[in-house]
Amino acid sequence: MLVPEKPRDEVERLQCLRSLAILDTEREERFDRVTRLARRLFNVPMSTVTLVDENRQWFKSCYGAELTETGRDVSFCGHAILGDEPFIITDASKDVRFHDNPLVVGPPFIRFYAGVPLLYRGKYKLGTLCIVDHQPKMLNTDQIRDLIDLAKIAEQELSALHEATIDELTQISNRRGFIKLASESLQNCQKYDEPFSLAFFDLNKFKTINDQWGHQAGDHALKDFAMLISQSFRSSDLFARVGGDEFVVLYTGMEEEETRKAIHRFERSVDEFNRNQHRPYQLSFSVGLYTLPPGRRMNLEDILAKADSRMYLSKKS
Repeated sequence: MLVPEKPRDEVERLQCLRSLAILDTEREERFDRVTRLARRLFNVPMSTVTLVDENRQWFKSCYGAELTETGRDVSFCGHAILGDEPFIITDASKDVRFHDNPLVVGPPFIRFYAGVPLLYRGKYKLGTLCIVDHQPKMLNTDQIRDLIDLAKIAEQELSALHEATIDELTQISNRRGFIKLASESLQNCQKYDEPFSLAFFDLNKFKTINDQWGHQAGDHALKDFAMLISQSFRSSDLFARVGGDEFVVLYTGMEEEETRKAIHRFERSVDEFNRNQHRPYQLSFSVGLYTLPPGRRMNLEDILAKADSRMYLSKKS
């Protein structure tokens, strides 16, 4: 069995996927209609809209099998997102890459597979629209074109999610997207008794930047700060712009001391940026940190409020 490689843009790809706050959400008719149509159009028993996460493939829509996810290491879709064209396997039982794959020798007994990568923001392949059959199969040119057209519909639905959950200026999560995804993370941490830390950042002297160098400079400062956040923390950390000059970062599974070290590393990254970019202004920030220890229960809004309060104390001092 051939385990799929990771794309070169894997870190950025995963950040985009998680910013949509779509993983582990309920089924939605707008994606289900695409997989239903694919099943009928190609006369296959199974069709999915698949999103390839760090260690799994998760099905936003799956018609024809009672599956919600499988490991990424055995996935066909993990291979499909490595290319730009439809990834088609006519008979997996005779393909040296897949003949001993657990999904071929066991349920759902894949023989034919065809997957089209789902492109996000014209750049990142987040998953696929795929069709599966238990019998060997081939597609002609017109059928391949039809499958690509259906994949474009699924891409449009992902773009609609982007508009709802992404901050237009900085292209990271907005408050709505963050709340949706952070709530899921908090539930998981509480379920498995893991620590949960949240840092509330405020960009210092943002009004001064706007007043002295104009709103375009202010926009650049916000985008620069968002870029530094996205480059400085783990791919599993959640970050968002939640207000005009306010940002948050959520760290799952990290105690307070470890989180403070991560924030200090970020501070050094900001200092290095200031030295190298020669902007007319200097980026700096105030931060408030709140850590919810294992075993303690608190809702997300209260955690945000506590971190926000500590940020203002830091700003005043």
